[in-house]
Amino acid sequence: MKLKARLASAVIAAAALLVAGLIAAPPAASAQLTEVTGFGTNPTGLRMHLYVPDGVAARPALLVAVHYCTGSGPAFYSGTEFASLADRYKFIVVYPSATRSGSCFDVSSPQALTHNGGSDPVGIVSMVRYVQERYNADPERTFVTGASSGGMMTNVLIGAYPDVFKAGASFMGVPFGCFATTDGSSWNSTCANGQLIKTAQQWGDQVRAAYPGYGGARPRMQIWHGTEDATLRYPNFQEQIKQWTNVHGLSQTPSLTDQPRTGWTRTRYGSTGTRAPVEAISLQGVGHSLPQGGMAAMVIDFFGLSEGGGTDPTPTVTPTVTPTVTPPPGACRVTYTMNTWNTGFTAEVTIANTGSAALSSWSLAFTLPAGQSVTSAWNATISPGSGQVTARNVSYNGAIAPGGSASFGFQATHGGGTGAPAAFTLNGTACAS
Repeated sequence: MKLKARLASAVIAAAALLVAGLIAAPPAASAQLTEVTGFGTNPTGLRMHLYVPDGVAARPALLVAVHYCTGSGPAFYSGTEFASLADRYKFIVVYPSATRSGSCFDVSSPQALTHNGGSDPVGIVSMVRYVQERYNADPERTFVTGASSGGMMTNVLIGAYPDVFKAGASFMGVPFGCFATTDGSSWNSTCANGQLIKTAQQWGDQVRAAYPGYGGARPRMQIWHGTEDATLRYPNFQEQIKQWTNVHGLSQTPSLTDQPRTGWTRTRYGSTGTRAPVEAISLQGVGHSLPQGGMAAMVIDFFGLSEGGGTDPTPTVTPTVTPTVTPPPGACRVTYTMNTWNTGFTAEVTIANTGSAALSSWSLAFTLPAGQSVTSAWNATISPGSGQVTARNVSYNGAIAPGGSASFGFQATHGGGTGAPAAFTLNGTACAS
């Protein structure tokens, strides 16, 4: 099925929320959104809209803001805060518009996932070059953000064009290369459903392969995702964290964890400061409807545009990664990896079928240590929330062939004890001790 059909219903609802006023109205300044043509190499015929605030600086920063499927540059301009923030902080905003059916960006083709390979990313980079030349925009303060299809494109641009963008902020996105296809399709169900699980090294290698020989600095990355996103499912949040911490050579254990708002869990990696190499914000109970009010301002803070740019002086912190539990051989093998912080943790669990019979469904029982309590889960349902719990497959990941595996994860709180379960039982058969 095409990307349009999969994302349209979710993003139309999100767009309605944006336009309805959850996010600030377009600025009242005399500056206006204008369309630019003839901006350079543009293999897929993207449209370009440009917002230049009144009184823009002589060497302004530049933000590329990329829309969702069924959207457009003008819709993203009118439905988000970025233009009003540009008025306040005097940076320029480029709003690309996709022109293919469904108005989705190409984040799937080999051309899009290769530096200077072609397709939509080349057209967007041409827009950046145009503004840098025409308005003297600062290459050292050039950034990108986007939602849904635009969030996926943000990952693509940060991965394939690290020489162009200094940082990115992805709303409801997926890792670089997660949506890759070779059959001409623009939809990858495995990725969308949160079932494409890789190691941090594998994800990082995909980014590095996009621009062979590149040895410069890597862009910083901010990641936003709702736990109830049913379109691009929540496991993609953790997979992005894996990818970008690996690209920056960092541990997946946060340097800082806090809650800037009720229901928001923010983790920073490699630094505790505002401009950490990687920052991730998990939104409890939120679906495919980002960004919402106030989030754009946090993006601008992360980019440094609210403080005139600069670098984060906070030293890098690389905590020790919690080891995995490796059970003895049997009909199943469970790998259980924890990332812990002061009052909570996330756990990633992989069930490998080492027997000779295929499984049509699975139920994994284990006992959480005292003081630990599950608050949310993805790719499984878990009940009860503490003590002896059982994780059961959801509709799309119950089958495990011999030699295959299934993964799920959960977020939990703890009272100081961060131990792993001592044993696991799959469909009544012990597979760990």
